Amino acid sequence: MTRSQPPADFYQADAYQAGESVGYLMRRLVQVITQDIGKRLEPHGMTHAQWGPLFKLRRCKEATVAELARDLDMDPGAMTRLLDRLEAKGLCKRVRSAVDRRVVNVELTPDGEAASDKVPEALAAVMNDHLAGFSKSEWTALKGYLRRMLENADALKDLA
Repeated sequence: MTRSQPPADFYQADAYQAGESVGYLMRRLVQVITQDIGKRLEPHGMTHAQWGPLFKLRRCKEATVAELARDLDMDPGAMTRLLDRLEAKGLCKRVRSAVDRRVVNVELTPDGEAASDKVPEALAAVMNDHLAGFSKSEWTALKGYLRRMLENADALKDLA
């Protein structure tokens, strides 16, 4: 992919203010949303780190440790330790693949399925709370702007 647009010139090094940076604002927003999701899921026995793999497994039914780590941007060793905790809570189990005995898949248990059902409810509620006052067209535009920034990021990655 080639870059179709020249870079913007909105920011200047000599006048750069972190509080006015789109990147800073997005990072702060992600931090606040993450904290709020954690607060909503805490009564259901899930930490911030735990709901991600449960949600991913609920959508895809099974995944390897490496797939979960890659999709959730975690170190595979940290993912293994996290899955150890989820398995100890009875929320997931490791199952050796019948096709390739070297592969170990992670699957939700019935308790894990019940816990993971709480995740979309929390995500929807938190996102709606943070979008209070937005019109549907503003919400649609915001998603479009963010997608465009991600496309720019992909194009930059491809150029490197």
